[in-house]
Amino acid sequence: MITTQIRSAFKVSRPDNASASAADAELIEHIAAADTQAMRALTARYNVRVFRYVLRMVNDRTLADDLVSETFFEVWQHANRFERRAKVLTWILAVARHKAIAAVRHRRVHEDLDQAHDVPDPAENAEALWFKADRTRVIRHSLAKLSRSHREVLDLVYYHEQPIESVARIIGVPLNTVKTRMFYARKHLAALLAEAGIDRVAI
Repeated sequence: MITTQIRSAFKVSRPDNASASAADAELIEHIAAADTQAMRALTARYNVRVFRYVLRMVNDRTLADDLVSETFFEVWQHANRFERRAKVLTWILAVARHKAIAAVRHRRVHEDLDQAHDVPDPAENAEALWFKADRTRVIRHSLAKLSRSHREVLDLVYYHEQPIESVARIIGVPLNTVKTRMFYARKHLAALLAEAGIDRVAI
């Protein structure tokens, strides 16, 4: 299905399961008790995923590195505030998103976050030369044309495998807003894929 290929375009790995979520919560409990080994374990588990998420927002690898460090430092400082009603990754991504938005606004590199997301990928031109021969690259190329808000919900759902309820918590909007964005993101992506020669797909 096209869903699998969208995950491939987002370079998704799928390590999460119920036991992993329980293990994450246990790590947070140890971190709240100032367990540095637990902190290293949690960082190792999610550092790459959080970095990738932040990089999409700030488009600056050095800044993204700094923000990821700040994110995990905040996790270390405030682990005792974690509420089990949300997954640990959901909480971490929400912290990272807040820091990324603040950083983009502070630097005034772009007028708003949408513009920050719309900076062209320098590798995109090279990919465009041969993306028609690779279905996954066609999808990635189409994803890059979506608005920031639409690309963000697809990123959280397909790459980070967050349920709609968690996406609403991360980006700080009502659940119905996330559902609406998801609906139009899929609709727009389907249209872009049809233009690229990939039609009759289920997204």
